[in-house]
Amino acid sequence: MPLPRVYPIVDSAAWVRRLLPLGVRLVQLRVKDRSLDEVRGEIVESRGLCARSGAQLIVNDYWRLALEERCDFVHLGQGDLDGADTAALRRAGIRIGISTHDHAELDRALSLDPDYVALGPIYPTLLKVMPWAPQGLERLTEWKGRVGRIPLVAIGGLTAERLPGVFAAGADVAAVVTDIVRNADPEARTREWLAAAAQESPTAARESPAAAARESPTPATRESPAATTHGAH
Repeated sequence: MPLPRVYPIVDSAAWVRRLLPLGVRLVQLRVKDRSLDEVRGEIVESRGLCARSGAQLIVNDYWRLALEERCDFVHLGQGDLDGADTAALRRAGIRIGISTHDHAELDRALSLDPDYVALGPIYPTLLKVMPWAPQGLERLTEWKGRVGRIPLVAIGGLTAERLPGVFAAGADVAAVVTDIVRNADPEARTREWLAAAAQESPTAARESPAAAARESPTPATRESPAATTHGAH
């Protein structure tokens, strides 16, 4: 299934419930500083909401819970790659995205045959202090040249007004956090994001070759299963 061009990143099932009726069809759940049982509860509720709405759920970091609850995607950062059982995720049909911030991280991500690659922060972000300088649009273009058909997700400091430049630079998908969840009217802002994305492209971002191969009726040859992501957190 191709990736929608825009997805919000939220920290609770309550946000998932709030945004899905607006037309969101891909959402990332990023829960921090909660007990494992609480995180599982948020994942279970969010997965059910997405399933009933025909949407897909990306679980951030918690790959074991994503595996146990049979979620659509897991998004892991570079620091999570060593411990994640990517073979088990692949066997379960869970797609994997990987965050990148520099060339070494991109090389590592590509070696793992991801279903998408995230780059960020593209612009300065309000969410938290980042150890990386803003990547900028030129780096998006460079990254797209490297990843080829793998969907490239832009994240960090994005607004609906910045979408045209982000897509023109090579991003296939844009992830949004504060421009929606800290907006005075999150529902209206979400609609603006979806409308802006629709104007930029009437079609969704292409899916990764890896995902297409896994869903093909002809089994594809795969060396070692691949791995993970954590968006420009």
